Amino acid sequence: MDRQDILKVRNQDLQSSKLTESEYQKIMIFFANVIQSLGESLKMRQQVIATATVYFKRFYAKHSLKSVDPFLLAPTSLFLASKVEEFGVISNNRIIGTCQSVLKSKFSFAYPQEYQYKINQVLECEFLLLEVMDCSLILYHPYRSLVQYVADIRAEDKVLQAAWRIINDTLRTDIPLLYPPFLIALAGLQIACVIHKRDFKGWFAELNVDMDKISEITRQILALYDLWQNYDEKQEILAILNKMPKTKVSSRPSSQPNEAQLQQQS
Repeated sequence: MDRQDILKVRNQDLQSSKLTESEYQKIMIFFANVIQSLGESLKMRQQVIATATVYFKRFYAKHSLKSVDPFLLAPTSLFLASKVEEFGVISNNRIIGTCQSVLKSKFSFAYPQEYQYKINQVLECEFLLLEVMDCSLILYHPYRSLVQYVADIRAEDKVLQAAWRIINDTLRTDIPLLYPPFLIALAGLQIACVIHKRDFKGWFAELNVDMDKISEITRQILALYDLWQNYDEKQEILAILNKMPKTKVSSRPSSQPNEAQLQQQS
């Protein structure tokens, strides 16, 4: 995808809801946090969580927030990612039960009511997600490249750990939709080296990669950290979610768009 593709649908949501760009970004950060917490509660590997987060972001890069309730798409994305990444079968009761418990224990400041969706709605939403993804479900993440690069420069574990966390943070941005995984890995490693005062400029200079792209990724990561500095999710997110475009039939995931609506939005 390119940035214009992403902004096309997003700008429609911003205009119809009076959301600002930073508020939209905070919504995406919030639901990435929800997916992360759900995945951790289900004991999923980070790669499964990353795949689910990218599925979620790819859906809303193509379709409005009002096409499907994000509180339904978040567990649906995990449900599908667990199958694609061969994590193992998650029972129907477990995915719904985990949603109920995680939202109540960790996100009641944003979702104070009981979780309203049932497994049949997750299954319907999964079918829609498959359609929108056009069955392009295999994703490659930066983690494997990162491990190889760290081994190549013989950096300490703390550099790897810092870069790994930075890569996880990119899931709160549009970066995974715009750049190949190996460039994201290099940007995360570069920032981690700066944090830990490790000089590998010579190694980076010898790479046959587009350093301008790495600089673009780095700027977007630093912009995320600037946003976080003055952002109190618990205090702000409920008001932002209330501005979010609402699904027309909030009790069903079949508030999902029909075929004509999808064609209009694409």
